[in-house]
Amino acid sequence: MAEKLLEVKDLFVNYGSIQAIKGISFEVNKGEIVSVLGANGAGKSTTLRTISGLIKPKAGHILYKDVDLAKMPAHKIVREGVSHSPEGRQVFGTLTVEENIKIGAFVKKSIDKDTLDWIYALFPRLLERRKQLAGTLSGGEQQMLAISRALMAKPQLLLLDEPSLGIAPILVKMIFTAIKEISKSGVTVLLVEQNAKAALKLADRGYVLDVGKVTIAGSATDLLNDPKVQEAYLGKKK
Repeated sequence: MAEKLLEVKDLFVNYGSIQAIKGISFEVNKGEIVSVLGANGAGKSTTLRTISGLIKPKAGHILYKDVDLAKMPAHKIVREGVSHSPEGRQVFGTLTVEENIKIGAFVKKSIDKDTLDWIYALFPRLLERRKQLAGTLSGGEQQMLAISRALMAKPQLLLLDEPSLGIAPILVKMIFTAIKEISKSGVTVLLVEQNAKAALKLADRGYVLDVGKVTIAGSATDLLNDPKVQEAYLGKKK
């Protein structure tokens, strides 16, 4: 029987008077890659930001290993084993690649060399550019860096927000290959991704958000074959 790692229950999130998340519930089992799909404004990034403590929910529960993260500050959530690679990468442009990666270990007492070596094996380009300023990297390389920074905290649950956004196709392929390797290493992945086809081919299960609500849920195979998903996100007509 699958071991539940994350359970989001009846989550509501507001931006002022605007209700961005309207009572969503979903779960992520240990070892899975779970993909969250939806149009712009559906609430995908808001969901991840709420799980990682960057936004506080109006109501609901975020149970991670039976600990409720809903009122916990972001740095303590990282200590619990949840790391977030944000939309837009948000690297520190005036620091080197290696300095950016090491910032990810801020909740640890020391830099874990084995983790750093593993990250460089995942992303050899970052090893080649480790002394380079992060602001001089390409968009795809910065995305690799954002993921690496999140991994440096040695998470059990990795939140990935739009890792393929605005990136050259060859680098997207490299990043998705790395996500598969991250999953094989034992890290559970919750993936928000605009490239629905690539995300579902990678994922075990998926959820579709529409205007702050979960409208479709199922295995990745079921979602790939769902006519509504095909028409809305995969470019196929009924």
